[in-house]
Amino acid sequence: MTKKNRRKSQKNKRRLTRFFTYLYLTILSVIVIYPLLITLTTAFQSRNIMAFDLSFAGPWTLDNFTRLFTETFYGNWYLNTLKVATTTMVIQVAAITLAGYAYSRYRFTGRKQSLIFFLVVQMVPTIAALTAFYVMGLLVGGLDQHWFLTFIYIGGGIPMNTWLMKGYFDTVPIELDESARLDGAGHLRTFWQIVLPLVRPMIAVQALWAFMAPFGEFMLARFLLRSPANYLVAVGLQTFINNPREQKVALFAAGALLIALPISLMFFYLQKHFVSGLTAGGTKG
Repeated sequence: MTKKNRRKSQKNKRRLTRFFTYLYLTILSVIVIYPLLITLTTAFQSRNIMAFDLSFAGPWTLDNFTRLFTETFYGNWYLNTLKVATTTMVIQVAAITLAGYAYSRYRFTGRKQSLIFFLVVQMVPTIAALTAFYVMGLLVGGLDQHWFLTFIYIGGGIPMNTWLMKGYFDTVPIELDESARLDGAGHLRTFWQIVLPLVRPMIAVQALWAFMAPFGEFMLARFLLRSPANYLVAVGLQTFINNPREQKVALFAAGALLIALPISLMFFYLQKHFVSGLTAGGTKG
């Protein structure tokens, strides 16, 4: 094959690769954007809608958002979810960060066994533990209580996320710790000023995951929370469409849009840490 033919063949391959890449991205965009458009258009419809449908026919109104807070418990559900999500995020991120650092930097009795135990626990599906959670809730008075649900969310996120944090801590050269100790830094100062800034991207990701989870989790919240005023948003919104004879599709869509607001704000707030944490620790200590 001549050099000219070889260049032409490579050029055709690049074009074909580019074509299938854009085709894949287009299909993926349609899959993601189409349901979002349905939700968006449905939320602003003033007519009674019995099923989700992509329709740009008017008239448009904000009444569905007003009705959420005047005719339903949506305000309670929203505040309940924010409370549970924020508490879960703060405690879980603190726990897995400290645990990940300990498993990465220290060697202690039971280290390997406990890591294996974390993996085994993570293999148990949530639905298999519902009865255990219910009995535990009865024993400690945690049924229909947000603190008990928060406790389960935190405990359920620790095993696998500790593995992820440990893996990320392992990528930070241990020579940085040794240099800090030679300069007289203690364990806490080494962790806080030297290592922690370098793992900021993973901490930001873990915080976002922990914050998002209560907004989308349905099974545990529905099983453990009994009073309508104590529901989280995922459970509360489901009540709008669980009756085939009285579908409140427009209210459901409006409530679903509002769920995205705190998650989006959290994402944009943490976005700067995804990159800045990669170099911030290099000048610390």
